Amino acid sequence: MNKRVAEIDYLKCVFILLMIAFHLVFFSDKYPWVKQWVYTFHMPAFLILSGYLMRIEKRPGEFGRMMVWILIPYLIMEAGYVVLSAVLPVREKVDGLSVGLLLDKLCLHPMGPYWYLHTFMLCGVAYYGVFHPQGKPGVVSRLIVLGVCYAILAECFRVVSLPNALYFLAGVAVRRGGVEFTSFFRPSFWAVVPLVWLSADAANLDRFTLGGAAIVYLIISLLLSVYPALPQKVKGGASYVGSHTLILLVFSPVFTMLSKALVPLLAFDPSGLVFLMVALGITVCGSFGLAWCLDRLRLSPYFWGKERMLQPFRT
Repeated sequence: MNKRVAEIDYLKCVFILLMIAFHLVFFSDKYPWVKQWVYTFHMPAFLILSGYLMRIEKRPGEFGRMMVWILIPYLIMEAGYVVLSAVLPVREKVDGLSVGLLLDKLCLHPMGPYWYLHTFMLCGVAYYGVFHPQGKPGVVSRLIVLGVCYAILAECFRVVSLPNALYFLAGVAVRRGGVEFTSFFRPSFWAVVPLVWLSADAANLDRFTLGGAAIVYLIISLLLSVYPALPQKVKGGASYVGSHTLILLVFSPVFTMLSKALVPLLAFDPSGLVFLMVALGITVCGSFGLAWCLDRLRLSPYFWGKERMLQPFRT
């Protein structure tokens, strides 16, 4: 898994851009059905990819360091998000900011998109604990044990959503089953037919239903079928964005909050599409800009645990 898979980076690019787009309230509120449809698959697909890609071959110290350098940006940005939500007129408003509330959000119930990092760390540590030790239990037995661990985290400790953890587990199952991602999620343009049929029923627009899980599979299959037809420059750009999704996930809330200032300027377009294009461009460029600043100021080793987070773009 040291070699990057271009199709996977492409999928990550699509899903992170959808996440950003539908965190732009002015735009997403204009299209409630589309928002519900996108929410059915974009983060579940990300969780599947996360479970598939996570490397547990590392020694405990190496794996622990990897998790620490997810934890540090998570703590910094989640704390900032909570504080800003207490003072800014945002939808996810916090009343009565206190140390107890901050600890609750950091440890148990994160706000904004940072819930993904919280879930990623908890699911990842459990995955490592179950699968890393060498021993007799087979893959199926370990998957069952891991599923039980996730159920305990969800139902007893209430620190993760069980359906979200199960999507992560699905990615683990594909990986541990020795199946290539693009073999399990077979590219097919014909996936559009059952996708439209399932999406027409509002009951399926829920990631936590069988219909919703089928939509997740079908959208991945459809997107993979489109990939070979894309121009090379588009593939290169998608791979670059997809290989830097952590940067976008960590920094994008800064710019989705700031983008509210654009609403009066761009409200002339009733569709909200002009706002979407401008705000999405600012968010992506701004997030990469912040990462570039950290690199240039030599702060990345203290924030990401890497000498350089932003890699040079190669066509």
